[in-house]
Amino acid sequence: MTSFVTEVLASSGKLEKDDLASKISKLSRKVEETKEEVFDMLNKKYSDFLPSMQAAEELMDQVETVSKDIDLLKSCIENEVQQNLHEAMTEYAKLKQQLEKNTTVISMLQHLQEFDTAIGEYQKALQEQKYVVAAEQYIKARNSVDALKAWRSADIPLFQALGSELTIQRENLTYHLGEEWQNQAVWKLPPSKELTSMESFLTTELHLNTGASPEREEGTHPLLASVLQALAIQGELHKKIKLFGQVLLRYMLRPLIVYPCVLVEVRDVPEQGSVISLQYKESQTEHSAPAQVYAKVLTVLKALHTHLFDVSVGEKKVSAILGDLIWEEMCDCIIQECLLYSIPSSSSQLPEYGTVIKETEDFERSLREMCYLSGDSDLLKYAKNVSCHFANKKCQDVIVAARKLMTSEMHNTVKITPDYKLSMPKLPILGGGDGKRGSQSEKPSLQQEKQLGERTLCLPACRISESVQQLMELALRTLSEAVGSSNKCAVQLFYTVRNIFHLFYDVVPTYHRENLLRFPHLAAIQHNNCMFLAHHLLTLGHQFRPHLPLTDGVCYFVDLVPGFRKLGAQCFVAQMNVQKAEMLERLSTARNFSNLDDEENYSAASKAVRQVIHQLKRLGKVWQDVLPVNIYCKAMGTLLNTAITELITKIMMLEDISSKDGEHLHTLCQTIIEEGPLVFTPFPEESKNRKYQEEVPVYVKKWMTFKELSIALKASLQEIVDRWAEGKGPLALEFSSTEMKSLIRALFQNTDRRAVALTKIK
Repeated sequence: MTSFVTEVLASSGKLEKDDLASKISKLSRKVEETKEEVFDMLNKKYSDFLPSMQAAEELMDQVETVSKDIDLLKSCIENEVQQNLHEAMTEYAKLKQQLEKNTTVISMLQHLQEFDTAIGEYQKALQEQKYVVAAEQYIKARNSVDALKAWRSADIPLFQALGSELTIQRENLTYHLGEEWQNQAVWKLPPSKELTSMESFLTTELHLNTGASPEREEGTHPLLASVLQALAIQGELHKKIKLFGQVLLRYMLRPLIVYPCVLVEVRDVPEQGSVISLQYKESQTEHSAPAQVYAKVLTVLKALHTHLFDVSVGEKKVSAILGDLIWEEMCDCIIQECLLYSIPSSSSQLPEYGTVIKETEDFERSLREMCYLSGDSDLLKYAKNVSCHFANKKCQDVIVAARKLMTSEMHNTVKITPDYKLSMPKLPILGGGDGKRGSQSEKPSLQQEKQLGERTLCLPACRISESVQQLMELALRTLSEAVGSSNKCAVQLFYTVRNIFHLFYDVVPTYHRENLLRFPHLAAIQHNNCMFLAHHLLTLGHQFRPHLPLTDGVCYFVDLVPGFRKLGAQCFVAQMNVQKAEMLERLSTARNFSNLDDEENYSAASKAVRQVIHQLKRLGKVWQDVLPVNIYCKAMGTLLNTAITELITKIMMLEDISSKDGEHLHTLCQTIIEEGPLVFTPFPEESKNRKYQEEVPVYVKKWMTFKELSIALKASLQEIVDRWAEGKGPLALEFSSTEMKSLIRALFQNTDRRAVALTKIK
């Protein structure tokens, strides 16, 4: 049984859209009617249930068939609706795309119209020298092109042509503005290759061609204001002002700051403007005073403010732009070339520096009024921090002066005597209002106690370098300056003095190393210099300690004393080693003092001895009146002792000494014995030297040994035995029995007498 729906679909093939709703309604009503018939039939024939089941099933089949037909019909309707909806959406998208294209075309046409209008207004304004309007119209034209390029159609040849036109007009505007700017401020500069002296800057001129327009207000020409504002709109103003500022600093402001004899002149030229030029005026000062520098700089900047930069660009004046670009470099130049040299060299001059601080404040106030300066300034901070700068400058000057003294010639000397005293500065009196530290009754009495001699702590007479004396005086002056300074400055100056001595310890031995080893005179002076400094460092801290604001735990100068003593000793010992090496080198040419019966051997030995004596005499003259007497005698005694010790060793090593060899050796020994004491000449006056020449055994350890050896070389066998005196004689005091037996065997042949003599040497 085919359903009604199937028949309808089969006969028609496709339902019309307009009949769908009515047919669905009919089908629904038929379904309802069928359901009612079924239920009525069931109610009527309930008793006959079984026979009627087949009819009921048929009716249920019909209901199910109708329900399926309804679902099928719904599906067909939904498909049809979706297809129609898709077609409608496609049509809508096409219409929307067309609308967007039309809108884009309209917008592009509007931007093209705006570009054309802006370019037209721009060209008109440019011809009329209305540069602000021209710059604004150029910006509008550029914005229109930028808007056009925002679309992906920017590759259209029309847009490329617009971009090229925009570039041409930008360069055109830049050229006109540049020309106008150059006409307003014309520099006349010296060639860069000639900037080697102050005179080369004197040709510098700046012509401010502001004209005499009746429209001119407050000194600035309206055309100039238009040019500057147009440059700002175009974004070129900062670059122009920066370049101008660099030239201004290099060729005008810096020469005015650095050279005291360079002045500035501003002269008006009728119907043109003004000319700023540099002039020469002779000056005796090496560095300009702050007031002079401030006046010259303000003269230039006021002229520029009046004729060029008193123009507002937005919320900022052009003078402020220039100030931002040049102030840091100009401030540094003023500090380094002017304020640095205005710092007082003495603490007593510090109160007078308030004038410079006031001048600096007035200078900055004038700059702020013209908008060149805004905010805090390092210039005024530097001027107000004068105490710190004074301490730094003082310390730097002291170190520089000290180093100069340390690297100067050492051979310029001064005589130091036990009565010598450093010129101590006058220090403040500590104590009560009466100016006395204590009454006479408060002083402890020393009359009943043993007192030291007047010269117990005095330096022995010697010579020191004049530079070292000046170095010590420099240290005293610096400490005296510290006494009258602020606490911070005093501490800084104190440690600077300590640094002087540390510097001496490091610089002098290094800088003069070769000369100290080469010249014994300088080695002796350096020894004295170190001892001189060590001597005064012992008491220097004690003298200034009550007047300096240092804590109790601070070590003043006494800790430096051992180092200086060691430094002086090392220098002199090094020179002594050089002299010993030379002496031993000369004695090595004596052919071990053997076979002196050979004329050549004797000549070589005699020459070596004479050279040693000559070396000692030369040293005696070089160190004469330089070294302290006790150091002098010890040094000469040590060197002479080295020579005779070497000679004793060489002779005692000889296994066979002939009688002629013995005579020659005796002669050589006597030469040293006679000439040796004469090398002790600590004073130029011969009469004063006699005492030390007689005390040679005190300074020459092996002197008596050498004399006994000289005697033994010429003595008979019995005389040697007699001088041995059973181990109690003078010979026994200088030689051991083994050494004496060896000498006897070398001097005498093997005989019974020698054998007897050897038995007596015990």
